[in-house]
Amino acid sequence: MEPIMNFNLASHGADHVNDVLFANFNQDCSSLAIAMKKGYRLYALNSVENLELIYDNEGETTDVCLVDRLFSSSLVAVVSLHSPRKLKVCHFKKGSEICNYSYSNTILAVKLNRLRLVVVLEESIYIHSIRDMKVLHTIRDTPRNPKGLCCLSSNNDSSYFAYPGSNITGEVQIFDVTTLKGIGMISAHDSALAAMTFDSSATKLATASGKGTVIRVFSVPDGQKLFEFRRGVKRCVSIGSLAFSPDSKFLCASSNTETIHIFKLEDQGANKQAPVEGNSWSDFIRGYLPTQVSDVLSQGRDFATVKLPFSNTRNVCAITVLQKVPHILIVDEKGFLYIYTLNLQEGGECPLLRQHILTDSKMGHKKDAHQLNPVPSTSSSPNNETPPQFHSVSTEKTDEETMQPIDEG
Repeated sequence: MEPIMNFNLASHGADHVNDVLFANFNQDCSSLAIAMKKGYRLYALNSVENLELIYDNEGETTDVCLVDRLFSSSLVAVVSLHSPRKLKVCHFKKGSEICNYSYSNTILAVKLNRLRLVVVLEESIYIHSIRDMKVLHTIRDTPRNPKGLCCLSSNNDSSYFAYPGSNITGEVQIFDVTTLKGIGMISAHDSALAAMTFDSSATKLATASGKGTVIRVFSVPDGQKLFEFRRGVKRCVSIGSLAFSPDSKFLCASSNTETIHIFKLEDQGANKQAPVEGNSWSDFIRGYLPTQVSDVLSQGRDFATVKLPFSNTRNVCAITVLQKVPHILIVDEKGFLYIYTLNLQEGGECPLLRQHILTDSKMGHKKDAHQLNPVPSTSSSPNNETPPQFHSVSTEKTDEETMQPIDEG
């Protein structure tokens, strides 16, 4: 069986034991999870110089294709290629399995926040309570979503889940996983979606389509377009991941090319002196151009870039603060973590600071160097498909840290 393809990261099906099948940053980018043929690892992201290996389950669960950690708690959700329909929820510090569920089809994505655990299948979505893991709601008959494209906000007050509303056009469905009600649909792109993400406050949603040329940012929940950025015009690319900075002022986008683009979310004319009316050549000529050309001229360009030492390799990106300095982090499918410095004032090309080998046996090895529409019908108790089967619960008494991981330790 081929490894599950996920919009964050997946291998091309190579046989090398160290190839990474999946990688993602947790909700606040305080840790990194990588899934491999030999198991999965969790790393703490505290400094540029050294990576702290939090947990390594090598040999315990092999061919791990999905893993998600809940903030800095001990709760992780794991899926293996050996049982692609089974989700295991574990307490990794105790080395115990809390419970597991089996679903009617292959699990394509798993997302966690402090309130909910969401499981995405190709044509259905299951929403679990994080406290007792019971299924609270099922969204049935969703458009085919073979890559499990979705995103879940990490904000407790605005706990939103986004998924494709179409597999032909770039429609995004927004669902409130707290109230278990649909909010609406954003018509984000003309072509099918390729990536999307919420910011930390869940007031912004960034999207990219399969063409990969334009990235848009919308307000949530009203769906108004706030920003539109052009990644490039020479070629269409496959956008692999999008990520906001912690303060929501920057957005980075990675693709199958060697360039990571970082966009600054500000009014395009905020730092420019307003031209005297009638004297702006760009405004004058824009009035004689076709609408499509005029739109291209008005789109924002990148503020900064990262030049990777590779192309045509799957990767996932993030913007975070390490040791009080903003950095761009990129993990690729070969098991490397690249750390670049982001200059918030000047932008430009970001310098590479460190390259860590995540799959090396010597842990921490490093090298220098628009309008809302109604949503589909949903139900709290589906009738037309087999519900997930609850198999087991740990005999140990559930503790606060595991099932209510607000006290993260």
